[in-house]
Amino acid sequence: MAYFKDISYMLSHVFFMAYIYLFMIHRYSKTKTIFICVISCSVMNLLDLFKLNMFPENKLCYFATTIVQITIAQFTGLFISRGRNSKTLFIGLSASNYVVIGSISASIIYIYTNHFGFALIGNFVVHVIILLALYFKIGTIFQKFCERDWENNWWELCLIPVFFFCSFSCLAFFPNTLYEYPANILVSIFLMITMFVSYVVVLHYIDSEMRQVEGYWKNVMFESYIKGLESQNHLVEQSEQNLKVLRHDMRHYLMLINSLLDQGKYEKIRNITTHINEVIGENKVKRYCENLIVNTVLMKMAELAKSFEITLNMDLLIQRQIPVNEYEFAMVLANLLENAVFSIKELNSAKKYINAKIHCTKEHLLIDMSNECEEEIEFDTLTGLPKSKKGKNHGLGMQSVLTFSEKLGANIDCYCENNTFRIILFLDFCD
Repeated sequence: MAYFKDISYMLSHVFFMAYIYLFMIHRYSKTKTIFICVISCSVMNLLDLFKLNMFPENKLCYFATTIVQITIAQFTGLFISRGRNSKTLFIGLSASNYVVIGSISASIIYIYTNHFGFALIGNFVVHVIILLALYFKIGTIFQKFCERDWENNWWELCLIPVFFFCSFSCLAFFPNTLYEYPANILVSIFLMITMFVSYVVVLHYIDSEMRQVEGYWKNVMFESYIKGLESQNHLVEQSEQNLKVLRHDMRHYLMLINSLLDQGKYEKIRNITTHINEVIGENKVKRYCENLIVNTVLMKMAELAKSFEITLNMDLLIQRQIPVNEYEFAMVLANLLENAVFSIKELNSAKKYINAKIHCTKEHLLIDMSNECEEEIEFDTLTGLPKSKKGKNHGLGMQSVLTFSEKLGANIDCYCENNTFRIILFLDFCD
């Protein structure tokens, strides 16, 4: 019986590592991640020998060792994951529940067949079926959760797998096992079904909400893009009208210049040509970069800054074809510039400026923005980014910036020093 439990528990640890490996976005290389999982799995197997073989009758030892194993398992998930946050913990806790189902299935099969071999084979088959079913059914949803940061309150969702795990443990393992109290088998089976249904329903609901948020931001992006095109079209029409007037007046200017040449009044001729150059320069449609989408958004933001008499200093190096999603990139720039504009619009004229260095080439991505800051900024302890003081439905723009950064694996940092707020986002594509 002891060997049966050893093998059953070992399978649980192996499949737990398989869950977190498949459902999490890795921080390290594939080889290093597998090595960490193997080491962690080996340590938990050694602890099984300690509690199942060396002190099989000591319930306090069983309880304490199990707590240590749970800690190691969840720490492993957090350690190998790129995002060490409540979403990662949710996936790790959920993985614990799924492997517990495999262990309970082994116990149930053994109780009804009284055959170790059948029980272990059933254990393995149940683990494989659950793993594959979840991977192909909701694997992509888990990946989206890891990539995006549309919500921060995942600590509350972590209570779902915690309570399921505690319920399974009390029904099947501690203080009495299913072997000692087989009446709990039916309850355990219904609890398994309840858990599966709950997870599928909750995750699909969250996925639906996430799609709505993504749709909202796409609509905001396209709205900004369309307004930018309207502004650009208005400028072009205005320039064309002014140039038509200039062409009409050019005949008179030429007659005047010829007359002044005959009189030898060269200084006045120079003034006329200077005026003509100024008119032509004023009607030239400004182009910030070669990328149409980004240029349109930058024009809109420059127009917004100008409406509040804010000086916008931009150092731009953006190619026509950029190595990131141009709509997402433009949305990030729009959010950051808009936040900067609204944060300084009430300041005195000497402090109404924004410095923006934006480079997006095949080699690297750099967004470096700074502006004056007189009010105290509260930073989120988890993300390190500023928190909105306007309430629950605000601050989504900064969340979209963080999502963009996490999706690319970029480094993002911001701070406030000497009354200057600065945010930097950098990614080296050559790494």
